[in-house]
Amino acid sequence: VYVGEKMKRFVIPVSYLNQHSFRDLLNQAEEEFGYDHPMGGLTIPCTEDEFLNVTSNSNDL
Repeated sequence: VYVGEKMKRFVIPVSYLNQHSFRDLLNQAEEEFGYDHPMGGLTIPCTEDEFLNVTSNSNDL
């Protein structure tokens, strides 16, 4: 996925797709970008800090 103003690339485990907080990010991406992702990967509309916060919480589960 690509995140933040600089479109930093993150590789995420598939298990994140089961996490409610990560699905919320995916819903935001769908609302903002639809299914057109010119970078070739999924673009998530949040800051890197927000993304890292969500994914660090997912690691605790």
